[in-house]
Amino acid sequence: MNDALSHAYPSPASPAPGVAPAPGAGDRAFAEGVALATPGARIMAVTSGKGGVGKTFVSANLAAALTRRGHRVLVLDADLGLANLDVVLNLHPKITLHDVFTGKAQLEDAVIQAPGGFSVVLAGSGMVEYSRLTPTVRNEFLNVIQTLAPRYDVVLLDTGAGISDVVLFSVSLASEVLIVATPEPTSLTDAYAAIKVLATQQKRQQMRLVVNQTRRPGDGRAITGQLQQVLDRFVTTDTGRPVRLIHMGDIPTDTAVRDAIMRRQLLMLQMPGCPAALAIAQLAAKIDTALLERKSG
Repeated sequence: MNDALSHAYPSPASPAPGVAPAPGAGDRAFAEGVALATPGARIMAVTSGKGGVGKTFVSANLAAALTRRGHRVLVLDADLGLANLDVVLNLHPKITLHDVFTGKAQLEDAVIQAPGGFSVVLAGSGMVEYSRLTPTVRNEFLNVIQTLAPRYDVVLLDTGAGISDVVLFSVSLASEVLIVATPEPTSLTDAYAAIKVLATQQKRQQMRLVVNQTRRPGDGRAITGQLQQVLDRFVTTDTGRPVRLIHMGDIPTDTAVRDAIMRRQLLMLQMPGCPAALAIAQLAAKIDTALLERKSG
């Protein structure tokens, strides 16, 4: 694993792959996002540097686990152009965010109940007009968050992958960021790139990491430590302090995960005792203790 990881990070002389300063939108968005994150629910963005790492799977099952712990949970599909939360949950919504944004439906009608007892707002897939952060998309999305957040204890924003302006804006609305990565070198490279952009553009002092599809106990903690070393060396915020990366847990490789995905069922409902489901339950417990109990207290 160490040999593979040695190729996943940039050398001191080369920038992180894919990291290019966005045209100022991230800073402005974050300034608004901080104001939104204070009242109402605790807002957490679940994001990733690379697609295909299980981000939406984690979002949906984490929502079920947090609901089981007694919280009112909303999952908002913030991948506006390539939404797939409906596929993971086997839902067939009549109304999506596209209908709300175009004035064809009311926001309240777009909130539906998902298996697992939490609420979801789904986005239409394949909508090219939502692949860029236009003023309309920006304002409509802000309105959705402002309207719905006060009704819940926690809102999970299932963002797109990468560092596009739409993804950065979605993340900017959250007070907490959970990065999902796998042990694959490409996933770690892109996770580092995303963390770097969020630290420099949004002035994030800390972010949280969950490592999916681990093969051995302790892999995720070791990966987090190695990422932290690279961040300590190459990334600092305006305060001059390094970004803190908090290891939130590992989700082991588990055949039950593929089975649940193929059946389009929540793992937490289908096989709650399997290793991956138990790991997600532990992740929910950590989030509950670190964020939600602190907020209520």
